[in-house]
Amino acid sequence: MLIRRALLAIALAGAASAAAAHTSATPAAPTAPAVPSPAAADRPDKTPSGATFTAPEGWVEQVKPKLIELFAPEKDFGVAVVDVGPAADAKAAAGTAWAAWKPSQNRPPKLITARAPRDGWEERQFVDYETSPNEKRDLYAFAFRKGTAWTVLLVDGNQGTGEKRLAATGLIGQSLRPAGYARERFDGRTAHPMDAARIAELQRFIEQSIQELGVPGAAFALTTREKTIYAGGLGVRLLGDSTPVDGDTEFAVASNTKGMATLMLAKLVDEGKLAWNEPVTQVYPTFRLGSAQTTSKVLVRNLVCACTGLPRKDMQVILNSDPEAAASDTFAQLAATEPTSGFGEVFQYSNLMASAAGYIGGHLAYPALPLDRAFARAMREKVWGPLGMTRTTLDFDQATRGDWARPHADAIDGNPVPILGAGMKLNYAFTRYGAAGGSWSTAGDLIKYVRFELNEGRLDDGQQYISTKNLLQRRVANVAVGEDQVYGMGLEVDRTYGIDVVHHGGSLAGYKTDIIIIPSANVGAVILTNSDNGQSLLRPFMRRLLELLYDGKPEAVADVAASAKRIHAELATERERVSIKPDVQAAAALASNYFNADLGPIAVSRAGSGVQFAFRTMTTPMGTKHNDDGTVSFVALDPTLLFTPLVVGSKDGKRALLMRDGQHEFAFVER
Repeated sequence: MLIRRALLAIALAGAASAAAAHTSATPAAPTAPAVPSPAAADRPDKTPSGATFTAPEGWVEQVKPKLIELFAPEKDFGVAVVDVGPAADAKAAAGTAWAAWKPSQNRPPKLITARAPRDGWEERQFVDYETSPNEKRDLYAFAFRKGTAWTVLLVDGNQGTGEKRLAATGLIGQSLRPAGYARERFDGRTAHPMDAARIAELQRFIEQSIQELGVPGAAFALTTREKTIYAGGLGVRLLGDSTPVDGDTEFAVASNTKGMATLMLAKLVDEGKLAWNEPVTQVYPTFRLGSAQTTSKVLVRNLVCACTGLPRKDMQVILNSDPEAAASDTFAQLAATEPTSGFGEVFQYSNLMASAAGYIGGHLAYPALPLDRAFARAMREKVWGPLGMTRTTLDFDQATRGDWARPHADAIDGNPVPILGAGMKLNYAFTRYGAAGGSWSTAGDLIKYVRFELNEGRLDDGQQYISTKNLLQRRVANVAVGEDQVYGMGLEVDRTYGIDVVHHGGSLAGYKTDIIIIPSANVGAVILTNSDNGQSLLRPFMRRLLELLYDGKPEAVADVAASAKRIHAELATERERVSIKPDVQAAAALASNYFNADLGPIAVSRAGSGVQFAFRTMTTPMGTKHNDDGTVSFVALDPTLLFTPLVVGSKDGKRALLMRDGQHEFAFVER
């Protein structure tokens, strides 16, 4: 639940049932009115007081005296923008807004956390409400103040729809600004060179940020079109060990593998071995999705566009994958997956599709090799070797020898700890899925890839190694991610400030990374961190770099400070509801073994008053939480899956544990 709320807060701020439990779910949202027609395209809009925002394509809108309500096409997920006017504080403003839109929503706030002032707003507060897992409900408010007047954005609806429509919800929130505000833009400005003084400023910012966020270490690098101008590190590789991070320290770069994998595909297009717009089944006939009709629609570019409508299926990888058979598992999982939205309709990130793209590319390059070995060889020989990237690898064992950064996350007490047990098992399982997120690299090595992107396919010696046309095809918009943000093929293009910023993030347990290309400034950057809290540094790092290049408003420092406070507040608030020693009766009622066809087994073990759940890929101690709807959840206490709930229930007369991940429900039934 914390992960989903954090994602929604990021989207709004602008930085993405097999079993019935013993209490029925509360209705998730009001039903959208049937009369108005959905919007044919994104369109500018404003509230009665003049606050401006963008209403998403396909959403139904109704204007009322003090608010505008918008409903997603599914009609079970709604957003309202409410003119509140003067109020004592964010809590009061949110209460007034709910009374205007949905008087029945009178739950008290669970937690109110500040975001830094931004976009003409003098105060921004995120208001979180407690929901029980079986409600399957997103319920939030975002309160904005300018002067004495408050404008509040309300969100209420089905959790699965909320996940699917996260980009559209983010569009509304990111574009909400007070009347008359002029956005900051950098187009038309000449970028400063990243000289020694500016590099030192960026280094100080990172050093201060990792201290505030509790991130043990970070590495970063900068390049011009000609050469690397900085590669170094701050902090330590492992808490309790003084060995420092440097520019040659290995990190899991996670989903930043995707951009490099599509670079390999671009090389294959140059070689005539595939085309972006040909059906996948023409180059890999055994490729299948859930139906023949869906399969026939998928072009090569669709494998990595996040635009096919396929939902994420990461829980299968995290809890029940066979890391040694990741290639075959990729295609087996996809054959059982159907889109939940239309092609090009919404941004839905699919690691399995990206994994398939890499394996198919490797197969076309080296058809005699097994899929995983073919992909690894294709990346070495067609990307990393020519670019001089000698420290980048898909070999987990090789990467975790010598100079490598250990992963960290916050424990339940709020203190950062190494996650070398469950966390590394999860990372091993996931990194086996190749192009989805399997690479390890260093700041000094990864910046060479960034420079190649900056130079649009030219090597350092000037040779045009990949055609500019096919390299840039990966930046062509396939689907919107938020306001002025689009997804291409393994790369995002962000035009928030009127210039193109090409980037992509990476996230695994204890590793958060980003790569940044700013063509107008002739600068590229890499940042690698060894903590889950590093996620709160990525966007501010980009912002601080832009501030130094273009004399932007100083916002990045305040963003990090607000995030650090929020992280601690969220953990403390959730911890209050969780019993580390599991409820005695609930623990006694557990079966010894459970099974789910998608997520595999759970073996329950007890030691004294403690309970552990052993999934196929990892084991975690469990606590309990008494939900407001009367249900009981067992919640993970390992930092890797902290607070992930499994609700006690029943199915077909047998004991069951219910887990959800947005658009899916999984019943673990006793056996």
